[in-house]
Amino acid sequence: MAKVIVVTSGKGGVGKTTSSANFSSGLAMRGNKTVVIDFDVGLRNLDLIMGCERRVVFDIVNVINGDAALSRALIKDKNCDNLYVLPASQTRDKDALTLEGVGKIIDELKLTFDCIVCDSPAGIEHGAFAAMYYADEALVVTNPEVSSVRDSDRILGILAAKSKRAEDGKDPIKEHLLVTRYNPTRVAAGEMLSVDDIQEILRVPLLGVIPESEAVLQSSNSGTPAIHLAGTDVSEAYKDVVARFMGEDKPMRFVTSEKVGLLKRIFGGR
Repeated sequence: MAKVIVVTSGKGGVGKTTSSANFSSGLAMRGNKTVVIDFDVGLRNLDLIMGCERRVVFDIVNVINGDAALSRALIKDKNCDNLYVLPASQTRDKDALTLEGVGKIIDELKLTFDCIVCDSPAGIEHGAFAAMYYADEALVVTNPEVSSVRDSDRILGILAAKSKRAEDGKDPIKEHLLVTRYNPTRVAAGEMLSVDDIQEILRVPLLGVIPESEAVLQSSNSGTPAIHLAGTDVSEAYKDVVARFMGEDKPMRFVTSEKVGLLKRIFGGR
């Protein structure tokens, strides 16, 4: 049975599209036939992070309008054989994403894919609503700052009340919390909220913590999701997230700062 997973947040710039790219790549690396859909009509950044921007010919709006078959709009990922990207349009309006049209696409994708990852735009406008409406599960992405957490709380309310599951009286969307750009040293200095603080506010099970890292910028610039950068903390963190999502029991890493030894404190260095 195919799963529809929305990656969402209230605030922009929290690493949602980066997480969509890495999460879908991780699912595919674990043997799941996966498609990731960009719902950010008008901006379209997912294809850049996935490194397939030059191969975009048709997009989700073309499929909804009947200008192209779904199979012609899907782009095969260059790193994973069983991962595909359905890009957004850069030239259309978000109102082109009709719920009926999105529903038909998802129903067709369910016939051949195990996991359908929906990369939602930030906020609560039409594109975000279309991305979350058909979801079975949700990754709520937040940064360790008050405004980001507050906006995520609002998204949780919408997930609970306005999804198709809610309308049909089914079990609610299963929610997971993903904290990105986490820096334990800054948390200890009181400059960021702690994971415990965030969980106390949102009351959502923690799926993973992604550390603040230069590897994220490096991966975005190269068009290769960070999960493929073997040996980096970000790669390991996203692999842990995928493993937990698939039911494995993994210890939560990257939540405490590295203890500095006496010699390092005296002589410095990295």
